[in-house]
Amino acid sequence: MTQIQLAAARAARRQLSRFASRNNGWRSSPLLCHRSVDVASSISRSSSANQQWSNTQYHQVSFMSTEAAKSDDSSGEEMEFQAETRQLLDIVTHSLYTDKEVFLRELVSNASDALEKLRHVQATGTISGSGGDQESIPLEIRITTDEASNTLTITDTGIGMTKEEMVSNLGTIARSGSKAFVHEMNLKAQGADPTTDVDPFGEGIIGRFGVGFYSGFMVSDKVDVRSKSAGKVSNNETESTESNDDPIVWESTGTGKYSISALSEDIRQDRGTSVVLHLKPELSQYSNESTIETILKKYSNFVGFPIFLNGNRVNTIDAIWLQEPKTVDEEKHSAFYKYVSHMHDEPLSTIHFRMDAPLDIKALFYIPSFHQEKYGMGRMEPGVSLYSRKILIEAKSPDILPDWCRFIKGVVDSEDLPLSISREKPQDSALVGKMRKALTRKLISHLSKMMRKEPEKYKDEFYKEYNFFLKEGICQDFESQQQLSKLLYFETSKGMAGELVSLDEYVSKCPPEQNDIYYLFAPSRELALQSPYMETFLKSKREVIFIYSAIDDFVMANLKQFEGRNLLSADRSELNIKDDDDAEKDDKDSSDDSDVAKGLTSSEATDFCAWFQTTLASKVSKCKTTNRLSSSPAVITDNESGALRRMMRMVETSEGGTSSNSMPLPKQTVEINPKHEIIVGIHRLKEKDPMLAEVLAEQVVDNCLVAAGLLDDGRTMLPRLNDLMLCIVKNNVKEESGEEDSKKES
Repeated sequence: MTQIQLAAARAARRQLSRFASRNNGWRSSPLLCHRSVDVASSISRSSSANQQWSNTQYHQVSFMSTEAAKSDDSSGEEMEFQAETRQLLDIVTHSLYTDKEVFLRELVSNASDALEKLRHVQATGTISGSGGDQESIPLEIRITTDEASNTLTITDTGIGMTKEEMVSNLGTIARSGSKAFVHEMNLKAQGADPTTDVDPFGEGIIGRFGVGFYSGFMVSDKVDVRSKSAGKVSNNETESTESNDDPIVWESTGTGKYSISALSEDIRQDRGTSVVLHLKPELSQYSNESTIETILKKYSNFVGFPIFLNGNRVNTIDAIWLQEPKTVDEEKHSAFYKYVSHMHDEPLSTIHFRMDAPLDIKALFYIPSFHQEKYGMGRMEPGVSLYSRKILIEAKSPDILPDWCRFIKGVVDSEDLPLSISREKPQDSALVGKMRKALTRKLISHLSKMMRKEPEKYKDEFYKEYNFFLKEGICQDFESQQQLSKLLYFETSKGMAGELVSLDEYVSKCPPEQNDIYYLFAPSRELALQSPYMETFLKSKREVIFIYSAIDDFVMANLKQFEGRNLLSADRSELNIKDDDDAEKDDKDSSDDSDVAKGLTSSEATDFCAWFQTTLASKVSKCKTTNRLSSSPAVITDNESGALRRMMRMVETSEGGTSSNSMPLPKQTVEINPKHEIIVGIHRLKEKDPMLAEVLAEQVVDNCLVAAGLLDDGRTMLPRLNDLMLCIVKNNVKEESGEEDSKKES
C-alpha cells in the first residue's frame, strides 16, 4: 500500500472517530448513516484509484472480516480496517433506527424475502436438490419467545444460506442479498422464453439496503444465525457451488468479528434460517409474547406468508389494498376498516384505487361515520399509514395527506417511494409532495362524485359531520381552495330554514347583471333576516348566503372569489345594488308621508353628519348618508370581521389574557338613514337638548356595533339605557302632571 493510501486511511479514521464522539448518544438519523457510508466509500474509492496508479493488486475484505488487507507484492504495506469496521457497525446498529422495536420488522422482512426467493426459484425451476421432504415443508415464519433464557428466535422455511452466502450476505455491511438476488433473477429472465407464464419477480422482495439484519444487535448481546440451504440455484452461466447438506451457524457479538461453524447435532435446523437473539438484560421485554405480538401486528401484519408466534397465527388480515378494488366485498372492507381505525362503526364511504403517477401507488381510504373531535377528545392524529411492499414504514404519517384530511383512515402503499436507510421515513420530499397532491385530488374527486350522485347522503351524513374539515382545508390548503369550495353548502335568504345550497347552485340562480356573491354573518337565521344589512337585499330581491360560525367567516375571507365572482360581505360600503320597480314604488309612496318621514334635507344631513362625527370622535371616524336602509337608523360599514375579533379574544383568553388588555375597537364608519325618525329627532334635539342628543347618538352607534357583532361587552350600555328610560319616564310623568293641572284649572 502506498503512502497516499495510508495517509488517506488515517485521515478518514480520525474524521470518523471525531464525528462519532461528537454525536455520541444521537438517535436515528439517516444522515448519520450516510456520512458513515460516505467515509467508507471514500476510503474505497481512494484505495481503488491508488491501486490502479501503482498497478498493485490486493485482496478485497468485507466490512466485518477480521482478515487484514494484504498486497500480493511482498514489499507492500499491510493495513487493518478493523477499527473503522467496528465503528461503522456500531453506527448501523445503534444510530440508524429511531425505535428499537423496529428490529423485529427488519428480521421478519428478511425472513419473508427468504421465503419469496424460494417460492420464485421453485416456480421457475432454477433450484435443484430440494426434493423429497423439502417440498412438503410449508412456507412460513415461526417466532419463539423464551423468557427463561431471555432469547427471541425468528425462523423461516425459506431458501436458506450456504457458508459462502453467509460470508457474503452477513459478513458485509450494506450489501443486500435480496437486491442482488432480484438482479440475478431479472438477468436470467431476460433470456427466458417470453411465452413462459411466470410472475414478475421482485414485487414481493422487501430488502433493499443490506443493513436490516444488523438491527438485531440493538437489542441483543449476541446473534446466532442457523441455516440450511434449500439446494443449488443456477444462474445465467453456471451453477452455484454445492450446498451444504448439514446446517451451519453464524455467530457474532457485533464487535466486528464473527465465526461460522457446523451446527451442533443437538440442535435441529430444517430448510431455512433461524435467527436467535440473545437479548440484553435491560431489554428482556422483547422475550415477552404479548410485546412481540403487538410489534408484529403493528409492522408486519400483512406479510405475505403466515407468521406464527409460539404456535399461534398472528397475521390473519389480508392486505386488501393490494387487491383489485372490484374483488373486495363489503365484509372485508368492514373488517379492515375496524382494524386500521380502531373503531367499531361501519365506514360511511370507501375509496379504493390505484395510481401510476407520480409513482406507483395503491391506496385504501375510509371515511368514518363520525369523528371524535366533536366529543372533546382533542385533535385527532393523522389516520393514514404509509406502507412499502406490505411493510409498515410510518404509522399515522403526517406527510401523506394535508392536515384537514386527518379524519380519513386507511393505508397507502408504494413500492417506488424512496426510503431512508432505516426505512422509517420517505426520503424524497419533493416526490412525497407530488404524491400528497395526487392523493388529495383523488379524495376531493371522490367527494365531488358523492355530492353529485348521492346528494342526500352527502348532505345529511358526510357534510353534516365533516363540513368543518372542508372549511379548515380552504383556510390552510390554498392549492385545493377552489375544488373544496365546490363541496360547501350554506343556507340562503331565499331558502327555507335548514335548506342548503352549494355555491354552484347559488351562482346558477343569480340574475345576469349580478357579478358578486353576497354573504352575511349572524349568530342565527332569525337575526340574519332582522339585520339592517339585509334591508337593501330584501328591497332588490337579491339572495344572500347566511353564515353562522367563525370558521365560515374565515372561509369567505380566504376564498375571496368563486368562479370569477367576488365574495362580498353584506356590510361592505361599496355594494352597488339597484332597487327594482317595487322598491322604487315603495320609495315614492314613502315620500307622501308626514314631514318627519320625509327626513332631513341635503344640507341638514350634511350638518348632522358633521355634528355626529365631532360629538362621537372617539368612536366614529366618518359619518355619511346612505339609501341602503329603510327601517333602521344607521349601520357601520367596512368594519373588521366580527368573527376575527371574537377569535382573537378567544386566543387571548386561552393564553391568560383579559378583556382589559385586549385590542381596543377601532373607530368606525357610520352610514345614517336621513329619512329615519330617530335621526330626524336627534337632529332636532341637538339644539334643544344637546346632552340628550349626545346620549341618543352614542346609543345609535352601539346599536350598530351590536348589529355588526363587534360590541365586546353589551353590559357597557346598561347605564346609558337606564338614563334613557329614566328620561322617558320623567317626560311622561311631566306630561301627565301637566294634563292633570290643566284639568283642575278648567
